[in-house]
Amino acid sequence: MFCLALAVGAVGAHAEDKTRVLLGTATPGGGFPVYGAAFAATINETDPTLVIETMNTRGSGENIPLLEARKIDIGLVQGESAHEAINGIGRPPADLRVLTAMYSSPGMFVVRADSPARSIRDLVGKPVAFGAKSSGLVILARYVLDGIALDQDKDFKAVYLERAGDGPPMTLDGRVAALWGGGVGWPGFQVMAASPGGARFIAPDADEIRRILAKHPFLRPQSVPAGTYPGQAAKIDSVGSWSFVLTHPALPEELAYRLMRAVHKGETAMAQRLPAASETTAANTFAAAPRPNLIHPGALRYLRESGIAR
Repeated sequence: MFCLALAVGAVGAHAEDKTRVLLGTATPGGGFPVYGAAFAATINETDPTLVIETMNTRGSGENIPLLEARKIDIGLVQGESAHEAINGIGRPPADLRVLTAMYSSPGMFVVRADSPARSIRDLVGKPVAFGAKSSGLVILARYVLDGIALDQDKDFKAVYLERAGDGPPMTLDGRVAALWGGGVGWPGFQVMAASPGGARFIAPDADEIRRILAKHPFLRPQSVPAGTYPGQAAKIDSVGSWSFVLTHPALPEELAYRLMRAVHKGETAMAQRLPAASETTAANTFAAAPRPNLIHPGALRYLRESGIAR
């Protein structure tokens, strides 16, 4: 999919080869398209020989097969989707590689501030929007609820969205009792928290977190810092995983090296564009990857040359 295109500068300037890279994101209204825009703008600015082009998809569930078919060069994939694909859970193992870590995704529900619900169990039997059907956040919800002996389809009136952006208005007008989401700066949470009536977050309690981690140890304790969303005075503890920019192993090593180098050099600019992207760092990539050999060889070579990886 990657290609070379000639870009002609000002009169008298030499023609310059640019490498175009196609990035799969997700449905409008969710966090992935916002992140993808910040990622593309930063890479394009940091390394003018690269051109990242974004494409809306149905999210993690579509990005994985698109990567396997090499119809996109890189794709945004939520942590649980990556875990299942790489380890062959419910499907043949996917031969994919980590280009860079994106951000951590602590999962939780959001309700209107006037909702009587105070715990996850208070939502049982209620209509709950779990996100777009192919979104990795839906898979995170399944693992979190399974860890406390709940089933998202049997114990809730599960609603799956065509577009991630449909969730907040459905929650605000009462069509659903709660919206599931994850991460710092997630657009659905931002809309809910900034609404005139305000919002409240519901996450697993300490005992539920312990039970979830005992049953699904690939998940990690994660938190949303106080003040992340309007009206959120206290830190919110939950569980989640790291989302990744994944690629296929056929991506040229030198191109992966250049992309990782641009990510490293653009860390400050990325964070300025999008607070959640402050976690997109070379150091986090090496720390968050499930195993070093799952990092693309070109990206890993850059990490080693930079002294980030041994």
